[in-house]
Amino acid sequence: MSVLKIAIQKSGRLNEDSIQLLKDCGIAINNGSDQLKVTACNFPLEIYFLRNSDIPQYLLDGVVDVAIVGDNLLAEKGKTIRVVEKLGFSKCRVSVAVPKNFNYESIQDLEGLQIATSYPNTVLNYFNAQGVTVNLHQISGSVEIAPNIGLSDAIVDIVSSGSTLFKNNLKEVEVILKSEAVLAVAPQLPFEVEALLQKLVFRIQSVLRARKSKYILMNVPNEKIESVSKILPVLKSPTIMPLSEVGWSSLHSVIDEEKFWEVIDQLKEAGAEGILVCPIEKIVL
Repeated sequence: MSVLKIAIQKSGRLNEDSIQLLKDCGIAINNGSDQLKVTACNFPLEIYFLRNSDIPQYLLDGVVDVAIVGDNLLAEKGKTIRVVEKLGFSKCRVSVAVPKNFNYESIQDLEGLQIATSYPNTVLNYFNAQGVTVNLHQISGSVEIAPNIGLSDAIVDIVSSGSTLFKNNLKEVEVILKSEAVLAVAPQLPFEVEALLQKLVFRIQSVLRARKSKYILMNVPNEKIESVSKILPVLKSPTIMPLSEVGWSSLHSVIDEEKFWEVIDQLKEAGAEGILVCPIEKIVL
């Protein structure tokens, strides 16, 4: 029987979000704290818990079939690796940061200086494209401390909230690239494994649609149903159910969560009342 082999980060926030995504896809995982490989109970899936920086090579070598990984890591170590789905979590950016007292005006101010980073390929590609020559000091972990101990003049590292930079007396001055978790695929997959991948992608897409959407219910006078319906972006058309009160109906629909606050005032002005917004577990198209 064919099995789909997936790699995820061994520990950290990306690990937690990846496990949650698989569970939301209905895949039961019983993993202990020290296990490096587990088998799903109800889907032909083997999960490999790997060091984040090793995942691109495991994909390129065909040791695993797919992986949940930050696309910043693919930019550094696996540009040829195919991405089949952006997952919308673990968002961050790879940025240039300098000490707060550095009088920074443009990227040219870093000409000839020492840059500490864990992403040498990304850094060199970026600075070469800008026509700026820098000296690299490659280190793993705790990159932010490098300027404070005299190892570098600036750094390039992952930034999420910026709090770590602030604590180390650094300021973000350039964003090299923006990153999020993606589902990445090995260069070659057997046909039967490709079929399993498509089943997994189908489940993931259903979960991601639901995460971005809300189920919305509201009471609307019958004569205003048409005007209210025009405001709502829907999958096809809203569901309309008559209320016990004559002349009123309950209108049900799905709305993009990001757009809800943009249209709420329009809905109220159009006559909608008693608006209720609920989470959605899955959306299957």
